[in-house]
Amino acid sequence: MKIFFSGIGGSGVSAIASFMADKGHIIFGSDRAFDNNPYHPLCNSLKSKGICIVPQDGHGIDSSFDLSVFSTAVEHDQPDFLKAKSLKIPIKTRPEYLAEIVSDFKTIAVAGTSGKSTTSGMLAFLMQRLGLKPNFIGGGRVKQFRTETNPGNSITGNSDFLIIEACESDGTIVNYKPMHSIILNLDLDHHPIEKTAAMFEIFIKNTADKIIINADDNNLRGQMLEVRNHRSKEKIITFSIDMPSHYKAENIFYKPFNTNFFLKGFKFSLSIPGKYNLYNALSCIAMLSEMGIPLRDIADVLHEFNGIERRFDIHLNNDNHLVIDDYAHNPHKISALMQTVKNLRNSVCYIFQPHGFAPTRMMKTAYIDAFVKNIRDSDHLILLPIFYAGGTVSKDISSHDIADGIRARGKSVEVIDNRNEISKRLNEWDNYIIFGARDETLSDFARKIATSLAFSSTTIRQ
Repeated sequence: MKIFFSGIGGSGVSAIASFMADKGHIIFGSDRAFDNNPYHPLCNSLKSKGICIVPQDGHGIDSSFDLSVFSTAVEHDQPDFLKAKSLKIPIKTRPEYLAEIVSDFKTIAVAGTSGKSTTSGMLAFLMQRLGLKPNFIGGGRVKQFRTETNPGNSITGNSDFLIIEACESDGTIVNYKPMHSIILNLDLDHHPIEKTAAMFEIFIKNTADKIIINADDNNLRGQMLEVRNHRSKEKIITFSIDMPSHYKAENIFYKPFNTNFFLKGFKFSLSIPGKYNLYNALSCIAMLSEMGIPLRDIADVLHEFNGIERRFDIHLNNDNHLVIDDYAHNPHKISALMQTVKNLRNSVCYIFQPHGFAPTRMMKTAYIDAFVKNIRDSDHLILLPIFYAGGTVSKDISSHDIADGIRARGKSVEVIDNRNEISKRLNEWDNYIIFGARDETLSDFARKIATSLAFSSTTIRQ
């Protein structure tokens, strides 16, 4: 097939495009981010794979295409969409097309409001290491999958297994019909909890076999009851740290940057930190064990997983400074990140960029609560302006609204519009955590801070 992907720079779209290219299809694509930056690393990676990147102006689409796939971020009045429509080329959204692909495989779908990227990437990595030769279409870039021609968010194998993220953000999770599913957690993110819970119920009903579910998550209790109402008991598999479950971690030792634990008498080591990542690992262990993989074999390879890009990426860690870049963007992820960081350094400057005006409006109160709960007296929070990816949206909220709520409850916070102003004040703090979704330049900013601090440390020693 010859397929055009509009919005190919998005994490989900680039994963499908890369996957289909590796399966032998002819792939073209466009993205406004690539128009603005032709030397974008992802653009170069896709081109190296043989994908043809064209301007997002409609001229790259002609009647020779069998299908056009659009990111949900591409508006229907954009030239690519209008051109595909005028030529009567079949049009599908990214999630619609992913749902079609899912039906062709024995799919394991990972759901939850936090941890999907890490868990799906970890599961794909472990299955690959264990010789299961999986296929993978993810949202995050697995560090050990990345090559010059692979961004790291997909792999192709010759088995009929496929691991995907089942994202609830656009509501299309209800269209996926996987063989097995993992449900990590349920919290406020793109939708109110009740709306997401309703989608999870449909997702559960659409799962053919095993459902791996977090027994510790209070908001998932209703989902577990729903599972029991629609599935035989042996298809419900639970994992936990605190509550009784089929796969409960014991004798846990949280280290600053990794975790050791026991499960059913076997010792496991996880090379990424935090309680939240332990939950991610437990879900993978449960899934693999239920597929018949011995726990001993899983324990032998778990420690090899190095994580996902922009998930607790350490850019600098020495006696004087710590700089970490992370994708955390909803209140649940932010709390998990900050709780982990508390075990690393006593005084931290957090730099957060809210993502999207509509999500920020919905999560404003929860944002404030999360920061107030986790900012210590020795910490400081800097809020950047809300990240705007384009499109029609009401800009009736700003980072100042969040800052005002946090400041009113006695925490140290400010809004800084220009990142260069932060760069001029790096001497004020030794440790920086930079976090927020979608904006790749946050990683560049973290690297810049790390480079500056490392240079200043070297200069002082000299």
